[in-house]
Amino acid sequence: MNETFTKAMARNIFYGGAVFFFLLFLALTFDTVQTLPKRDHRENITDSVVRGKHIWETRDCIGCHTLLGEGAYFAPELGNVYKRRGGDFIKMWIKGQPTGAPGRRQMPQFDLNDQQLDDMVAFLKWTSEINTNNWPPNIEG
Repeated sequence: MNETFTKAMARNIFYGGAVFFFLLFLALTFDTVQTLPKRDHRENITDSVVRGKHIWETRDCIGCHTLLGEGAYFAPELGNVYKRRGGDFIKMWIKGQPTGAPGRRQMPQFDLNDQQLDDMVAFLKWTSEINTNNWPPNIEG
């Protein structure tokens, strides 16, 4: 066996590895594109869900909360809040902010009307129906 490692050998290993991992990347991308429609229930996206997502984005909720593990960690995970608390609780909670509880970070009052609250609940309900392979790992987020 040859004891020297030549430039040609290094080049072949590099190109072979690059091709292998590029093909692996394409296969995983294809698998993801095929699997997502079965998991995210995009057929359940209504106009109310879209408006709720717009409220989520314009009020910068992700600046404090996480949604399916993405976002800031100052406030609770909201990917499963609909399953934990239900729509009526979510509406009451948002309307009742800030609570003024001492020693606790306060959620701002967004002054959402009833339609906006319904839209936010619809968005959080749709989010809770996404198959996330049991993420978050516990019901309390």
